[in-house]
Amino acid sequence: MKRLSELAIGQNAVIHSFEKDEIFIKLMEMGCIPGESVKVEQIAPLGDPIFISVAGYHLSLRLNEAYSIFVETAN
Repeated sequence: MKRLSELAIGQNAVIHSFEKDEIFIKLMEMGCIPGESVKVEQIAPLGDPIFISVAGYHLSLRLNEAYSIFVETAN
């Protein structure tokens, strides 16, 4: 299992769980729910934020937000 912030551009994964902090409810409201597929579309030149596809739309996340999401990759 990896953190979403560790994925490379173009990599797909499935959301597994969240680290226990105050941001997980905000992330779930934005469509980042366990079992949902996610794909890293772009990473900013300095590495923060990242741009992902999730739940049929695009979402920009700060690295600290992406760090709190655990994902399962196919590899």
